[in-house]
Amino acid sequence: MSGIEWFEDESFWDAFAPFMFDEVRWDLADEEIAHTLALAGISEPARVLDLCCGVGRHSLALARRGHAVTGVDLMASLLEAARESAAAQELNVEFVQADARSYTGGPFDLCINLGASFGYFRNREDDLAMLARCYANLVPGGVLVLETLGKESTALHFREAEAFEYEGWQVSARYSIEGPWEALGNLWSAEKDTQHYERWFTLRLYSAYELGLALEKAGFGNVAFFGGLDGRPYDQTAEMLVAVARA
Repeated sequence: MSGIEWFEDESFWDAFAPFMFDEVRWDLADEEIAHTLALAGISEPARVLDLCCGVGRHSLALARRGHAVTGVDLMASLLEAARESAAAQELNVEFVQADARSYTGGPFDLCINLGASFGYFRNREDDLAMLARCYANLVPGGVLVLETLGKESTALHFREAEAFEYEGWQVSARYSIEGPWEALGNLWSAEKDTQHYERWFTLRLYSAYELGLALEKAGFGNVAFFGGLDGRPYDQTAEMLVAVARA
C-alpha cells in the first residue's frame, strides 16, 4: 500500500464513508449549494463541475436546481453510491471516474471543490496541478469555489481529539500539526463489537495568502476569501477557508 496515496485506498472509504457522509451531512447539502451559488454569482442554470464529488451530495443538490452537473471522483465505490442516489431521485447527473490532477472536460461555468477535499496529495505540486485543471476546465470568466481548512481557522478551532457514537460504532479522531504548520495529521478509528478500523492521513494546510498565490499561479484572477460558504469574512469568526476565483 506504500506506493499509493492514502485516499486511493478503497478500504479507507469502505470503512469510514458511513461516518463521513451521514444523514446530517446529506441534509446540509442543499443549504451549502445555495450559499455556493450565491458566492459564485450564479442565478441561472449552469454547467457545473463537482470535483472530488464523493458520494454526490452536492452534485445531486445542484441537479435538483436544474444545473447540468458532472461529478468527478477517483473512487469507484463512492461513484457507485452517487449513481445509485441519482437514480433513486430520478436525477440526470454525469459521474466520471478520473483523477482531479488530469481530468479534462467541459467547458464549465462553475467548478466546485467542497468539504475540505483539497490538500490530499503527497506533493504540493499535485495541488497546483489540480488547480490548473480547474482553471483549464472553465469558460473564460468561469468561477471556482473551493472550500478547505485554512491554517488560520485550524489554529483558531484546533482540538486534539473528538469522539462520537454512530449506529453502535464508537468513532474517534486525534489531530496533530505536522511540520511547521504544513499539514493536519488525522488518526481516525472506528470500533464496533469485534470490528476495528484505524487510518492515519494528513491534509495539507494553506493560509489564505498561500492559497491565493497558488490560485494565481494556476491562472485565476479576482480571488476573494471567506470564512465559510455563508460568505462571512475570513477573520476571527472563520470556520473554513473558502476561495472564490475567476478564470
